Amino acid sequence: MIRGMVKFAGSSLISSFTPFDSVLLKKHRRFSVNSFFKNSNNPRSLSTCTQNIILHTKAEMVARQYLPPWFSVAPMMDWTDNHYRTLARLISKHAWLYTEMLAAETIIYQQGNLDRFLAFSPEQHPIVLQIGGSNLDNLAKATELANAYNYDEINLNCGCPSPKVAGHGCFGVSLMLDPKFVGEAMSVIAANTNVPVSVKCRIGVDDHDSYNQLCDFIYKVSSLSPTRHFIIHSRKALLNGISPAENRTIPPLKYEYYYALLRDFPDLTFTLNGGINTVDEVNAALRKGAHHVMVGRAAYQNPWYTLGHVDTAIYGAPSSGLTRRQVVEKYQIYGDAILGTYGNNRPHVRDVMKPLLHFFHSEPGNGVFKRKADAAFQTCKTVKSFLEETIVAIPDSVLDSPIEEAPRGREDLFADVHDLLPPPYKAREQEVLYAY
Repeated sequence: MIRGMVKFAGSSLISSFTPFDSVLLKKHRRFSVNSFFKNSNNPRSLSTCTQNIILHTKAEMVARQYLPPWFSVAPMMDWTDNHYRTLARLISKHAWLYTEMLAAETIIYQQGNLDRFLAFSPEQHPIVLQIGGSNLDNLAKATELANAYNYDEINLNCGCPSPKVAGHGCFGVSLMLDPKFVGEAMSVIAANTNVPVSVKCRIGVDDHDSYNQLCDFIYKVSSLSPTRHFIIHSRKALLNGISPAENRTIPPLKYEYYYALLRDFPDLTFTLNGGINTVDEVNAALRKGAHHVMVGRAAYQNPWYTLGHVDTAIYGAPSSGLTRRQVVEKYQIYGDAILGTYGNNRPHVRDVMKPLLHFFHSEPGNGVFKRKADAAFQTCKTVKSFLEETIVAIPDSVLDSPIEEAPRGREDLFADVHDLLPPPYKAREQEVLYAY
């Protein structure tokens, strides 16, 4: 832990789950700092000073409640759903969690069924809602509808390279080509929520991939809106010819772009994302000066060893002390409580158990556990019965042992990053003024 020790009041992770419909975070809105905005049809007409005051107030509301997002779990489609986040919070109390991306249109069209998409248990805080879209009215309405669920931050997806999103959907990473619109969108989102807002983006798109072009995007969005937090996936996106999976591996990582942003935009906050797989590597990035770090697939595919060291190694907090058996027992209570609550017998056992299939990654018995799971999905109607059929494959030594030492990371991942920084950015203020 490199941030200095923090005093923690005695607290425990989730000790029990009441039926899901009784713990939905759906409350009346708190006093809104956005009363400032309601007097103006155009939030961007507010002075920069006023916008900064409002932003600071929102950020302070969140900062008083939680530790900083030194470690967060990336939003991942079909992965970081309510079930995975429940498991993640049992393992780490302090990691910041993100929803999978929700299209603004989905939120609007599902107004009668929003709990299925937006509800979560109180233990999942701190949690960020990521939305996607390219229609200002829909982004405003979706943000307003989400307010009842009390997320801690609203994030706009400007980084997804999927053809369905960035192509036909005309949002995701394609929005990086229109920073003026992104600035307008972030102003609209900020005007309709009580909490801070942020943008998640790549370092470039296709041949729009120079450091200066990335800086132009950051400068314009932060100048045209209250956005002060950017999550930077340190690869560019290629929109044609490769798949979303290949977009996570083929474009080279350029961590030097991220660290140059820290130098050139000292008034903004940046989270580093991309290619970081262990807590050891997270701490290496923080030692080099990163504000915050976001981890994606490693936190999903190996949750016990990735998330299990976050509280102690990054936050200097006490460990939960839970064994894997205890985590599974608590997750089973949650799982059986939520089965069928969405209607049409959804979620079913397969939905709820999906994140637990990675819980014994590379441990003895993991292969047998997964084979038993395939069979159990065909017959089991409850999480309890599913676990009775499958957990016998895992040795007691795995289930009952405390978490072992964290996996080592790549020691040279950021070794020369400060020697590779591009030349300092000089803001082209006339372009920003023209964007108004």
